[in-house]
Amino acid sequence: MKKTKNALGIKGKLTQYGDKEFSLFIRKSFLRSAGYSDDALNKPIVGICAAQSDYNTCHGNINSLIESVKRGILSAGGLPMLFPTISLGEINCYPTSLVYRNLMSMDVEEMIGAQPMDGCILIGGCDKTVPAQLMGATSANILTAQLVTGPMSTDNFKGERLGACTDCRSNWMKYRSGLINKIEITEIEKHLATTHGTCAVMGTASTMACISEILGLMLPGSATIPSTHSDRLRISEQTAYSLTSLIINKKGIFPKKLINQKSIENAMVVIQAIGGSTNALIHLAAIAGRNKIPLDYKKFNAIAKKIPVLINLKPSGDFYMQDFHAAGGLLALLKELKKYLHLDTKFFNEKNLGFYLKKKINYIDNKVIKSIKRPLYSDGGLIYLYGNIAPRGALLKISAGSKKFFEVKAKAFVFDSIEEMSKKIDRQDLDVNENDILVLKNIGPKSPTGMPESGYIPIPKKLAKKGVKDMIRISDGRMSGSAFGTVVLHVSPDAASFGPFAIIETGDFIKLSVKNRKIELCLSDLEISKRLKKLKVPKKKIERGYQKLYHEHVLQADLGCDFDFLIGK
Repeated sequence: MKKTKNALGIKGKLTQYGDKEFSLFIRKSFLRSAGYSDDALNKPIVGICAAQSDYNTCHGNINSLIESVKRGILSAGGLPMLFPTISLGEINCYPTSLVYRNLMSMDVEEMIGAQPMDGCILIGGCDKTVPAQLMGATSANILTAQLVTGPMSTDNFKGERLGACTDCRSNWMKYRSGLINKIEITEIEKHLATTHGTCAVMGTASTMACISEILGLMLPGSATIPSTHSDRLRISEQTAYSLTSLIINKKGIFPKKLINQKSIENAMVVIQAIGGSTNALIHLAAIAGRNKIPLDYKKFNAIAKKIPVLINLKPSGDFYMQDFHAAGGLLALLKELKKYLHLDTKFFNEKNLGFYLKKKINYIDNKVIKSIKRPLYSDGGLIYLYGNIAPRGALLKISAGSKKFFEVKAKAFVFDSIEEMSKKIDRQDLDVNENDILVLKNIGPKSPTGMPESGYIPIPKKLAKKGVKDMIRISDGRMSGSAFGTVVLHVSPDAASFGPFAIIETGDFIKLSVKNRKIELCLSDLEISKRLKKLKVPKKKIERGYQKLYHEHVLQADLGCDFDFLIGK
């Protein structure tokens, strides 16, 4: 088999001893202790960057994916080398997994750069894991392909189909409002997540899988395959074979060329059409930022006017990821969006998007994948709002909101911290009604909480018991991609950075206009200026370690919450 001059194998990135021949000699000596033959050691090396962890149940199938990847690499004539990195399980990270996304991205970047490899296969799945891998791989910039663990399958309980995690939230709301009791919610808990894999809905994990594919770092058809389907193993083997063959034949496109203005715009189109996770915009901004591309939010709003929501999946619709895959998957959606996409964008295997969209899809289920002429919603899934409390923007997922709240002027009820909100939200004497706007401050990227998914403020219990299911909620934090409701998020700059969002007080009036893309505090410029001068935002002093690094260097949501020293200049 033809060997490429570019594939250095074990001769690459030699440890610095001051003697290159000795460095190679001692490296080979230690690798022989693992039983490698001369033939194996002369092959190009493909690193397998796998985020395994018992804490990360979304990655429960990762070992079988690794074996499939190894098969693909060996079949193509490469040497697979598995290495671990940090793994971020969304529900097992304190205070939130977003805090550690940048740390994981640094781990991925440095380990790719430090170890001998001619290409890399990334295997992840859970919410912050895939963006961390893409951020790190973009900065490391070697030939790279992404694989995901895939969405979990749904279960049934008393005739109702259940899947994490939109159904987690809807049933918890029923429990809080007294519609179901403790015994029932405990039984439901056992049926929400019954297989390995990521959330069964169009949450952050599934959105990032779709983004990875449209950016060209995954083979077409990879994003939606369920974690339990044998095709998940086959696509893993195929991806590994493809990438290894590219290395041997001196072909393939690196991440920095794949991630460009056109592919980012394609990703924006897809996010709108799938009713994607609000978190996806933070991650896309971070990935683009690693390649010196600022995210154009005006362009994003313009795309929202053209691209309707076409995917009938929770939390915006009725179905689940396994239905999306069975209905034709992402390629079927891309065919529907063809005239809105840049068809000359490439995949890592050098083929362009137009090439794949010429292929026939045998079956498309229009109950799940709507046509552009008969969309699920006529507007896109997400929009950016601007105004005097959000000069750098705030995000609203209109596909998961209530239209009755889209043009409103209402009184604010303010919680100054997550601790205050938790303490007061269920009090019966809480002076709030269903037409008020709930505001939660100091949960942004610079806050001590590290921008948790607490922007999905619970409906006060006294209102939930009356049947109230939605209210306008505004915060500088995030919410889960599986959540729903009229929730304004990512207010930038955040309150902890002394942004104008910090000055809102209970009793102030706020005007929300989806039509005009506006979010305004109904105060004069003079009054806003006076309040800003009086601001004394409490700051928790952090003395050491990664938390200190995070709070000193994290950027605002509009820049992807990356570190200032990691973004492209």
